[in-house]
Amino acid sequence: MSEYWLIPISLLTSAMAGVFGMGGGVPLITLMPGLVPAVAIIPLHAATQLASNASRALFGWRHIDTSLIAPFLIGGVLGAALGAQLFQQLDLQWLPALMGVVILLITWIPLPAVHGLGNWPLVLLGFYQTGIGMLIGATGPLGAAVLARRQRRRDWLVVNTAVYMSSNHLIKMLAFLLMGFAFADYGLLLSGMVVGVVAGSWLGTWLRRFVPEGDFRIWFKLIISLLAVRMIVTVFFS
Repeated sequence: MSEYWLIPISLLTSAMAGVFGMGGGVPLITLMPGLVPAVAIIPLHAATQLASNASRALFGWRHIDTSLIAPFLIGGVLGAALGAQLFQQLDLQWLPALMGVVILLITWIPLPAVHGLGNWPLVLLGFYQTGIGMLIGATGPLGAAVLARRQRRRDWLVVNTAVYMSSNHLIKMLAFLLMGFAFADYGLLLSGMVVGVVAGSWLGTWLRRFVPEGDFRIWFKLIISLLAVRMIVTVFFS
């Protein structure tokens, strides 16, 4: 029954993402190893994050920029095709450690600027966001850097980060279905997590106006790093 701790955890991490626009998926996925089988981590994470991001986008629908959707979907489909091939060849024993290392890199190493004109950066974003996401699950910080180059207003960034991540997780879910993953086997847990993340999105959207960013990002990085190290350690000492 320990896996059902993921329901309140999903609510809290979704609320965090509702406030800051990202960061909910990373702590959630770092806590999933050991609670669900390794092969189920990324598919279940994709399903719950689809619900989290889609609900967050709907709660802030006035800020949705529809011009982002088509180029991201084009790149995302191509990225999912490549990521699915690589996922089937991975040794899942090492998957939590791989995710932990990548999360540490994303958290502490400055992301390179994506140069280009028009919507090409969004097509590239869709490709690597979805392709890498098939392998490591939580990739929200990667895309946030690209959107921040287009618009820095907080509500725009929070809502449109949710829009492109919804597309990302929807494509990943479809890819895992085509690969034969049985979401129904985790129906009760998944239903509880979906309810949790939708409630968390509502709570985070309401809290966003009250919570100053301040020193949160430093503490957030430290917490995420500790959770990522936990993922790596569990592989070698489980």
